[in-house]
Amino acid sequence: MATSTALYTDHYELTMVGAALKAGIADQPSVFETFSRRLPEGRRYGVFAGLGRLLDALESFRFGSEELTYLADRGLVDETALDWLADYAFTGSITAYAEGDLYFPGSPVLRVEGPFAASVLLETLVLSHLNYDSAIASAAARMVGAAQGRSLLEFGSRRAHEQAAVAAARAAYLAGFAATSNLEAGRRYGIPTSGTSAHAFTLAFADEREAFAAQVDALGASTTLLVDTYDIEQGIRHAVEAAGTGLGGIRIDSSDLVAEAHRARALLDSLGATGTRIVLSGDLDEYVIAELARTPADALGVGTRLVTGSGAPTGEFVFKLVATAPGGRLIDVAKGGGVKSTVGGTKRAWRAMDREGRAVEEVVAPADASPPGTARDLQRPVVTDGVVLARPSLSQVREDHAGFMAELPPQAHALDPGPPALPTRRILEAP
Repeated sequence: MATSTALYTDHYELTMVGAALKAGIADQPSVFETFSRRLPEGRRYGVFAGLGRLLDALESFRFGSEELTYLADRGLVDETALDWLADYAFTGSITAYAEGDLYFPGSPVLRVEGPFAASVLLETLVLSHLNYDSAIASAAARMVGAAQGRSLLEFGSRRAHEQAAVAAARAAYLAGFAATSNLEAGRRYGIPTSGTSAHAFTLAFADEREAFAAQVDALGASTTLLVDTYDIEQGIRHAVEAAGTGLGGIRIDSSDLVAEAHRARALLDSLGATGTRIVLSGDLDEYVIAELARTPADALGVGTRLVTGSGAPTGEFVFKLVATAPGGRLIDVAKGGGVKSTVGGTKRAWRAMDREGRAVEEVVAPADASPPGTARDLQRPVVTDGVVLARPSLSQVREDHAGFMAELPPQAHALDPGPPALPTRRILEAP
C-alpha cells in the first residue's frame, strides 16, 4: 500500500467520528456535496481540477499501525473509534464533474454518498486537493487564453511547497501549459519537462562567451541561452557567436520584456538566426502575458503568479451535508446563517447548450429532475461501492478541458473583472 494519507486531515474530522459512533449515527446514510458559493472576485469561470489526485489519495486513506499509534498515544479518539478506524475503507459512492470542466457559483462539482462517519471523514481530503488544484488550473486557463497560442512553461517549483509544486505542475498542464521545470511532476504524471541554466551558471565562468560555449558544448546548438546576465544585446551576440545561426533559443528574464522582445527579434534576424526562439520570463501573470502576446515572443515561463493562483489561491469550495436519514428515510438538510447558508437535497447539474453547441447556462436541480432541453450532463460516477472506476489519463483530461473551454461564450475569455460567464439557474428553493 502507498504511504497512508489518513492523517492529511483535520483533528475535528476524527472527533466527529468518535462522537458519531458514541451517538449511534455513524452508519446513518448521508449525502455530502462540494460546491463553491462564489468565484474569486471578478473571475468569470473556475476550472475543476484535482480529481485524479484525490482518487489516488482516497485509495491510500487507511489507518495503519503508525497512524493508530499516533492517535492512541495522544488520546485523540477512544478505543471504540480506534477499532473503527483500523477497519476503515470508504465503501460509498462519489459522483463528480469531469476533471478539467468548468464550474460556477453553486455548481455541485462532487457528491459523496455513504455512511455519515465514513463520509464526513473525507472532508479535508476532498477540499485540500480540489481547492488548490482548481485555483492553479483556473489561473493557468486564463494565462493560456491570454497567451494566444504561445507556449507556456511552468517554472514555479522554487516558489511553492515541494508537494504543492508537483500538484501545480499537473494542474497547469491540464489547463494547457506545454511543459514544467519540475522533474517529479514529469516522472509522476508524464508531463514534458524543460530547462537549461540559471544566471549562476553564467556567473561561474570568467566571461559570458565561455559560459555559452560550455552550455552549447554540453547541450548542443538547439539549447536556450539566458542572455540577460549582463547586457542583453551583447548577450544575444555572444549566444549566436557560440551556437551559430541554428541556436535554438534565447531567454530574457528581466528588463522591459515587451521592448526587449522586439529588439531581440530584430537583432537575431539581422544576425541570421531567424529560427531562434525567444523565451520570456520574470513575474508574469495573465495581464503581462496578454501584453507579451503582441510581441515576437515564442514561449513564456511563468512561476510565482501561477503557483499562487494569480491572486486567487483557492477554488472557494466547501463540503456540506445536504441529506441524511435519522429515521431510516433520507431527508434534505441545510444550514442557515446568511451568506454561509446552504441548500438542502441531492442535486443534479447540466450545462444548457444552444444549437451551435455554445454553453448558455448552468442548471442545478433536484436529483429527480429531468434534463432541461438540449443540455450536457455534468456529473458522472467516479467511485461506486468504494471502488474507483476507470479514470482518464492526464492527457485525456487536458484534451477534454480544451473542449470544455471551447463551449464558453466569447466574454468568458475576457481578463477584465466581470460576472460569471454563465448564469446558474437553480430549480431549487433555499431554506
